[in-house]
This record gives sequence, structure tokens and C-alpha cells, in this order.
Amino acid sequence: MLIAPILLSVQFRLASSFMPKANANGIEIEYETFGDPGATPLLLVRGLSTQLIHWDPEFCKALVERDLFVVIFDNRDVGRSTWFDDAGLPDMDALFSGAPVELAYGIDDMADDTVGLLDALSLESAHLAGISMGGMIVQAAAIRHPGRVRSMTSVMSSSGAPELPPPTPEAMASLLSPAPTERAAYIESTVEGQKIIGSPGFPFDARREAERAGRAYDRAFHPDGVARQLAAVRSHGDRRPGLAGLQMPALVIHGTDDPLIPLDHGKDTASSIPGAELHIFEGMGHDIPTALHRDIVAVLAEFAHRADGGDR
Repeated sequence: MLIAPILLSVQFRLASSFMPKANANGIEIEYETFGDPGATPLLLVRGLSTQLIHWDPEFCKALVERDLFVVIFDNRDVGRSTWFDDAGLPDMDALFSGAPVELAYGIDDMADDTVGLLDALSLESAHLAGISMGGMIVQAAAIRHPGRVRSMTSVMSSSGAPELPPPTPEAMASLLSPAPTERAAYIESTVEGQKIIGSPGFPFDARREAERAGRAYDRAFHPDGVARQLAAVRSHGDRRPGLAGLQMPALVIHGTDDPLIPLDHGKDTASSIPGAELHIFEGMGHDIPTALHRDIVAVLAEFAHRADGGDR
């Protein structure tokens, strides 16, 4: 029974060395696809600092089994998509004091990247689902390019409303701690950080997190890009006015125990979008625990097909 998942994982790792790149929105984006290109397209958008290899291959495979064509990719400034090192580092002290900061790019640019990738893949439109910063990106894409977005799903993300509760002190400290440059220390730090922001209602797999952190380090260790992404997140502001004008189907998924982006952020996002659905998972923190993969896949797939007027 374990042969198929093991083979898929091996195939995914082999493919990670030979992934295609697309010219999109003036940059290069490395991406991977799963499933039949003629199936319902779903573009998955990662969060701050994470690469496309952070999508679990079994999660992607489960979506394919639900008649979806899945596209994953590296956001700009992480992984093997274009880096913006010529722009230098943002002034983090100014950023967190509320002072104006010169940005290398913003969330709107990253939203335009997603639409540029649709162009490169000859997709007129797609369902977009993003986690954390990725949720902000798909919100911005829906606001800026409504004709390209069949439905929008924002997972463990925020509307950007300034009055919403902040992260816990421990989660904020984990977010802002500089990444160690030595491989073993980086892996250890990443695992400890995941313990802090992860899902208390589900088992924590330290070995899995360490293996994934090692692969990410070996593939593309790039902390400067993370700082620029964080500046883009902090500077984007309140998306509620734009969200209020959305007319496509919208879904918000959040956990009850998210220490980095508390549940009130998800509730506010859903209440800001006309007709949006809100799905809350008990015990889920700021990650997608393996134990919830099938449940979240079912919610995503059912929503996408229903948005297209079908029922699968």
C-alpha cells in the first residue's frame, strides 16, 4: 500500500532538479505541474520564504485524483525563481516602526507574477489558492485580475486590516529570527520554528520537517529574499476595500490555533468578501498538518468544481 506514495515522492524529488521555467511578468518563475492539463486548473501559491518543494507531493496527487490540474511554483526571490539581490535589503527597523520603506517589489507585483504564469501556461483562467503570504497574493490577484480568477481561496491568511490581533510573541520572534547560515543549524532552527507555529491539535513530525528543511537549504538558501518578501507583506496595507468588490466565489480556510496569523484574520477576510465561505479547522495552526491533507483537499476540490458549476 505504501509503494505508490513512495514512488511519487521519489519522482517529485527527481523532478525538482529538472523543473521548467516560465518567463512571466518580466521575471523567470520555476514551476511544476501535476495531472491532466485539460482538467480544472488550480494554482497553489506558497507563503513567506517557502519554496514549491514545501508542497507535499501526496497533497498535490490527492488534488489530481479530484480531477484538478495542479500548478505549483517558486514565488519571486525564493527557490529558483528570479532573485532581487540588486535591490539590497529593506530597512527592517523602519519597516516595523511604520516608517516608509523603499521596496524592491510589492504583493501586487507577486500577484501579477501569478497571472503571468497563467499566460505562460496558456491558461485563460484558473482557481487560485494561497497560504499565508500566498493568501495575500491570491487576494491581490483576484482584486487586480478578476477575469483571470475562477475562484479565490485564502488559507491561514489575512485581509491586512490594521486592527487585527498580532502574532503571539513567540511566533513573532520565530518569524524575525535570522536564519542560521550553516546547514545543520538552519535545519534545527527551522524545526524549532515549525514547532512554535504548527498545529497543536495534531502530531508534530520533526523528522519530516528536518528532511524538508534540508532539501530547501540545498536547493536554494536565500535569506535576503525572505526579508524583501516580508517587507512586501508588511507594506501592502488593508485589502478590505478591494475584497469588498470581489464577485467570484471565495473561500477562506483557517485554523483555531494559529499563533502567527490568528483566527480573527481569517474571519475578517471572509466577512470582507461578499458571499465568501469560511471553513475552520479545529487544532490547526500555521501549517497544513499531514493528518488534515485529505480533509483540506476535499474542501478545495469540492469548492473549485462547485465554482465551475459542477459537483464532483
